[in-house]
Amino acid sequence: MQVRNNYQECLTNLACSIRKYFGLEYVHNTLEYIDKILEERKPKNVVTILFDGMGSRILDRTLSQDSFLIQNRIKEITTVFPATTVAATTSIVTGLNPVETGMLGWNMYYKDIDKIITTFLNVEKGDTNRIPLEEAILYKQKHMKTKTIMDDINELGKDKGYGLFPFGPSAYYTVDGMFERIEKLCKKEGRKYIYAYDTEPDHSMHDFGSESDKVKELIKYRNRKVEELSNKIEEAIIFVIADHGHLTVQNIHLKEYPAIIDCLERNTSLEPRATNFFIKEDKKEEFVKLFHETFSADFDLYTKEDVIESKLFGDGEENSIFRDALGDFLAIAKGNKTLLYNGDIVLKSQHAGYTDDEIYIPLIVI
Repeated sequence: MQVRNNYQECLTNLACSIRKYFGLEYVHNTLEYIDKILEERKPKNVVTILFDGMGSRILDRTLSQDSFLIQNRIKEITTVFPATTVAATTSIVTGLNPVETGMLGWNMYYKDIDKIITTFLNVEKGDTNRIPLEEAILYKQKHMKTKTIMDDINELGKDKGYGLFPFGPSAYYTVDGMFERIEKLCKKEGRKYIYAYDTEPDHSMHDFGSESDKVKELIKYRNRKVEELSNKIEEAIIFVIADHGHLTVQNIHLKEYPAIIDCLERNTSLEPRATNFFIKEDKKEEFVKLFHETFSADFDLYTKEDVIESKLFGDGEENSIFRDALGDFLAIAKGNKTLLYNGDIVLKSQHAGYTDDEIYIPLIVI
């Protein structure tokens, strides 16, 4: 298996540079060019703004070469695997790879409770009522590593860490509100780290497609807002990044392939473009044959052993639930198709596959 994610220069490594600057422990290499900028400038304010889904390729197709974000992009780097919010945002806020955090995808198999759980929502996959399961919450608390850089900074006590999100007890409600909150925090005394997360353009890409006019306007607006912010705050370094890119897709419904469904031991997990399959013991050879005959033009199929040996989810200390969460096989999209099964949602644009549009993200430094 060829691992296209560069785990020497990805979101995890940027997070480790931030950890280093604030005097925290880190377990992966830092980005030397980012370390140099931070040490030379010694900013009072370090701000990371993550625009969900705003990969490098959609940025290039939307903004002119003289736009603010393009002008300040120092390079493009890769996200972690899979190219999805659960895995990637956890890596940027912790400095750990998915193999370490255990946060592998939107839906995951929780062995202790024998259920496929929508990871961020703590509900069983396909539960339209979205009723959180106490046992899922406890499983995540017990096994997943999600303690943030901001938590560690505040625990150390020398500086301040702030996380800004459009949900939770201190939510902002508009992107303008997010920028206003960043500006206000930067004017406070003392050195601080501010991490701000925006659900766009990902949310609109899913609904309208990655090339829609609405998405392009959202990106252009954020380009203007970041430039305005940079002119309002002082003693600051602003990192603008994405967790992944996007690709407009064609959806395949597995229920239309009953011979493959007959091989399944349980529901699919992870992502529609990076799909985990748990297969009945006496059906494994049949499944491989059927899958290759049906989907080999659009997906590469790997065994659990392939995935583990390749370090596809990054290197580091393996989370206790990592191997249990992996299916017997993992199908990774190399074209524009998705594999949908019970509980998966039909969307116009997706991510988590292995195309350039999905895995390459901008590293913008202002």
